[in-house]
Amino acid sequence: MRTVHEVSALTGVSVRALHHYDAISLLKPAAVTEAGYRLYDDAALERLQCILLFRELEFPLKDIRAILDSPDFRRARALEQQIELLKLKKAHLENLIALAAGMKTRGVSGLDFSAFDTGKIDEYARQAKASWGGTPEYREYEEKAKGRTREEERGLSVELMGILAAFGGMLDADPAGEIPQAQVKKLQDYISAHYYACSDPVLAGLGRMYAGGGSFTENIDAAGGPGTAEYAARAIEAYCAQRGGQG
Repeated sequence: MRTVHEVSALTGVSVRALHHYDAISLLKPAAVTEAGYRLYDDAALERLQCILLFRELEFPLKDIRAILDSPDFRRARALEQQIELLKLKKAHLENLIALAAGMKTRGVSGLDFSAFDTGKIDEYARQAKASWGGTPEYREYEEKAKGRTREEERGLSVELMGILAAFGGMLDADPAGEIPQAQVKKLQDYISAHYYACSDPVLAGLGRMYAGGGSFTENIDAAGGPGTAEYAARAIEAYCAQRGGQG
């Protein structure tokens, strides 16, 4: 058992914050001594670790409490996401260190300042947050994925990427033209059939994410060639505009 001050020293969470977490029933101590000192056991520390992850994802405290108290909460998945976030942040710091070392030895001439880009971290955080956000789309996705094997999930991902990669062969065409628009419709129908109801607003959001940088953009461009993700986003934008945001 650890005191509130020991937990604060161990985790970096202030004593004041721990007191607040107790007051709002987000993190209750395992016991309180007769003198009124809060004591925390390993289970409380595990819950605190999950709280810190969701704080990294910018969830409000009341939403974090609802997530952690939900019978559907899976700690293992939360820890996997935390590990991935930490890996991305580690890589980001290593890039910054390499940049600083290069500036020290060679000056700023010719250096690549992409080391300052946090796009991958931000994108992963958005994806992780969406997975806990309780959206109807995510609940529908989980329901459809229940009976699928890893191989089936992988096959669907390959097919979805194939649909996106096909935009790479249309780069010289008007994204609002008949063929690109038919491809957008194919994409929307595929997502609706295998993942969740892909309304036009949802599709528009996906388009912005595809061209937003980070791993989504990189993977689509790797499959369809440079510029594929951006072109797909433009075709999706045109599709949604033509339909007037129906869906």
